[in-house]
Amino acid sequence: MKSFCRVCSNPSGDPIFSAYLLEQPVSYYECNTCGYVQTEEPTWLDRAYQTAINNCDTGIMSRNQLNVGMVLATLASIGKRNGCVVDCAGGYGILVRLLRDRGIDALWSDHYCQNLLAVGFEHGHEEADLVTAFEVFEHFVDPVGEMKKLLSIGPNLLISTQLILLPPPRPDQWWYYGLDHGQHIGFFRVKTLEFLASKFGKYLITDGHSYHLFTEDPISAIRWRVHTLLARRLPSLFTRGLQSKIWSDFEKMSGKK
Repeated sequence: MKSFCRVCSNPSGDPIFSAYLLEQPVSYYECNTCGYVQTEEPTWLDRAYQTAINNCDTGIMSRNQLNVGMVLATLASIGKRNGCVVDCAGGYGILVRLLRDRGIDALWSDHYCQNLLAVGFEHGHEEADLVTAFEVFEHFVDPVGEMKKLLSIGPNLLISTQLILLPPPRPDQWWYYGLDHGQHIGFFRVKTLEFLASKFGKYLITDGHSYHLFTEDPISAIRWRVHTLLARRLPSLFTRGLQSKIWSDFEKMSGKK
């Protein structure tokens, strides 16, 4: 059965390998046009998403702490330090709460997970200056359609997903395939991200590994990379003049404001 790339729609050719995913054999395909590597049609997702966040995600807290710095650095790089951020696929609301604690107007959005830590700060119809989607693109059945939805919220998009090597590693050589939980069904290369940027008329900056920024206007890649390095070590440099929302959020949620 012929497979077509879920990113660029070109034929993907023969399977490059198969692996047991949730104890069932699954074929993987590599697109010769945009470099995207994908599973066969994912018929197992209902089983994979019995819980929205899988039990193997032991890095969820440290990753969110790292993402705070990435968001602060990106806002500074696009000249929107006081801008609105919408965190899509926001999970339990960890990142939104951390950002609001530092003075960022961050809002939560997630169709599949319960908001536990950012209740009252859900995204409605507000336009964002920056949209974030961390560790979610590898989950998308329709990456192009999902990216279109994200960009309808705001013109700049910061994502994280680990890029797959060329040639692709064997199933037992890369943990990111997620064979134990079955939620990762597509893997990107810089070439794939460039295709998406071109399709949506965006500029792309990537760290070449896991963080990738699509912007409405061109910005300095060197500036963004320097900002991200600084923000990881000294995030307070990027929050000067901003007032934490801990107290104002408390007043809102307690009905005192």
